[in-house]
Parts: sequence; C-alpha cells; structure tokens
Amino acid sequence: MSSQPEIGQQLPEPGVPVIRNVNWGGLRTLYIKEVRRFFKVQLQTIWAPAISQLMLMVVFTTALGSRGAVHVGGIGVPFAAFIAPGLIVMGMLNNAFANSSFSLLVGKIQGTIVDYLMPPLSTAELLFAIVAGAVTRAFMVGGAVWLAMLVYLGAEAVPHHVWAVLWFGLLGSVLLACLGVLTSIWAEKFDHAAAVTNFVVAPLALLSGTFYSVERLAPAFQAVSHANPFFYIISGFRYGFIGVADSPILVGSLAILGLDAVLGLICYTLLRRGWKIKN
Repeated sequence: MSSQPEIGQQLPEPGVPVIRNVNWGGLRTLYIKEVRRFFKVQLQTIWAPAISQLMLMVVFTTALGSRGAVHVGGIGVPFAAFIAPGLIVMGMLNNAFANSSFSLLVGKIQGTIVDYLMPPLSTAELLFAIVAGAVTRAFMVGGAVWLAMLVYLGAEAVPHHVWAVLWFGLLGSVLLACLGVLTSIWAEKFDHAAAVTNFVVAPLALLSGTFYSVERLAPAFQAVSHANPFFYIISGFRYGFIGVADSPILVGSLAILGLDAVLGLICYTLLRRGWKIKN
C-alpha cells in the first residue's frame, strides 16, 4: 500500500508527514547512490586494494615464510595461512572507513550536503544507507582479496567456519563505517579525514596482531593489544579461516557488537542535531 496521497485526496496540513513509516524508496535510492559512487571507479576502490593486499602477502611470505609456523592457542599454523585472514579483513576495514568518511565530507566541501538533508529521509534512514553502502564496499573488497589469496595459497585460504568470517566481517565493517561517519561529520577538509586514517585507523590495524600472534608479546603489551577493538575483529575473522583464535570468540563478538551500538548511537545523535552539518 502506498503512503502517498491519492489523486483527489485532500493534502495534509503543512508540516504533517505523509510518509509515516520507513521510506523504503528513499532508503533504497540513497543506498544505490552510495554503491554506484564507488562502483563506478571499481578499479580503484575494489580491485586495487586486492592487488595491494596480495603484494603484502607475497612480500611477507617471501621474507618471513622460512620461520615456520605461528603458534595460536598452542597450535602451529603456517605463516601464510595465519596472516591471510588479517590482510583480508584489513582491506575490508580500511575501505569501509574510506567510503563512509567520504560521503558527507565531500558534500560539506562541495556545498552539496543539501542532497543528503533535503530528501524526506529520517536520521536513521540516512545513517543506515551510508553505513550499508560502506559495508557493501567492504565485502566486495573482502571478496576480491579472498579470491586473490585463494589463487596464491590454494586450500589454505578456504574458511573453516564461514559464519565467523561473515559475522566478524560484518561487525568490523559496521564499526569502521560508523567511525567514518563520525569523521565526516567532524572533519572540515580532507586533511582531517586523512589524519584520522593515519593516526587512528592505521596504527590500530597494524598493532592488532595481523602479522604476529599476541601470545608472543610481553604481558604488558598483551594487555594493550586486548584493549584494541581491531584485535577482536581480526582474531574472530581469523578463527573463521584456521579454526583457532588468540581471544575468546564470544567475548570479542559481544565487545565489538556493543561498540558498534555505541558508535551508531553517537552518529545518530550528531546527525539528528546537525552538528557541523546544518550550521
């Protein structure tokens, strides 16, 4: 049933909403816009990250592959099979952040932010469409990176628990998408977004146990690693591929889910107030 007024029907008073529930048409349109924006340059946004992550795999396995297995939970795992899931999810996280941090920021800089604010979309619908577009890009990049790893590693790149790969990939992508939305709300120029990437996202990703097992660290540095949300994302995602993890899967899942909810609520509140957007 359409929520639009029929021909001959009396129009509502000014200020009275016509679309009383979810604006599915507007939500779908904005989501498609977000996807088409990065898909039109897919060579740069999807396939280039896959090649970059594959090159990192080649470099690390060539330089360090002779050191043998990495021990996770007391089980020896081949080095290539150990770092491959981390490289896949790193590509997903970086691109989820890049997509959502660009959406509102480019509108603010180019003066086209009205295209997001004027349509009859609620704050929740606007936030959902932006985050969903970023998650879609993350999974496309993750699929492209996984295909590259599958060609290079063969059976070692086949997941043991597909549910864990999808679940932690989703949790991590939503986390970085929300962080990207916060960045795009706060930032006033591209340098601000680049600063968050270089001084927040990149260090957290590199110091999360992607290229090493945190079990080899001193107790103090293990505590620091366990305070890093990226550690739980990568550990859970790696569990989906190799069947073992260096952190409790349930604890990590609940921690990231709670963090997603907190960041989502913050994004919703700031968008609803129009902080640095409607001023």
